[in-house]
Amino acid sequence: MSAILTIARREVLSFFVSPIAYVVATVWLLFFGIVFFWLALMFTQQPPSANTNLIQSFFGGTMLFYLPLLVFSPVLTMRLLAEERSQGTIETLLTAPVTETQIVLGKYLAALSFWVVLWLPTLFYVWIAASTGEDVLDYGAVASTYLGVFCLGVQYMAVGLFMSAVARNQIVAAMLTFLVLGGLFIVGLGTYTSTGDSMRAVFEYVGLWTQMAAFAKGIVDTRHLAFDLSLTVLALYLTVRVLKTNRGQ
Repeated sequence: MSAILTIARREVLSFFVSPIAYVVATVWLLFFGIVFFWLALMFTQQPPSANTNLIQSFFGGTMLFYLPLLVFSPVLTMRLLAEERSQGTIETLLTAPVTETQIVLGKYLAALSFWVVLWLPTLFYVWIAASTGEDVLDYGAVASTYLGVFCLGVQYMAVGLFMSAVARNQIVAAMLTFLVLGGLFIVGLGTYTSTGDSMRAVFEYVGLWTQMAAFAKGIVDTRHLAFDLSLTVLALYLTVRVLKTNRGQ
């Protein structure tokens, strides 16, 4: 466990040494701040609806929530292993007295930690929505919403880490991550176009939009949790296998 934490700490520190962390955080907060302001302005100009509120609309109610996730997630994960390979330090890391699993979990923990940090400022939006008195917030639904956001990070960081392991440089890693996550998102949209009940059930199972819509309403569907966990475990396992292959070469 100490080796995993050491690798995670090293990764977090190296991430904040580079300007990319501050650029990502600034653009992230600026974009979502504008989105929240725009949604709040819309809610003040129309009668409140019993089916939705400001927080539900912000967390997954529009495409403006999902598009940044598909863009920023590759940026957060592209350097985790691809940078090690491009700088020639992957050999040093693999010859250190740590296992491939410890390397992967350490890198993964660092990425997931930064994902959590990016979302912490959005608690301020919850406070604003509650203090205005326009919406009666269900704090259980708010908690499940953040659980849903965390679950997205769990699977997205794992997929990004795997792509960073197989790519030769950071740009390729980012492109591969974007294609995979974008593909999963598009497949999930089949929920709204499929006419068959069985196919619609499959699309709902993997659909990002339906997952966040359920969490935002306070519904913790174990099917979504199972999918997130399964995809995460698969991606991390494949990442470990890639490192084992690299060490054996």
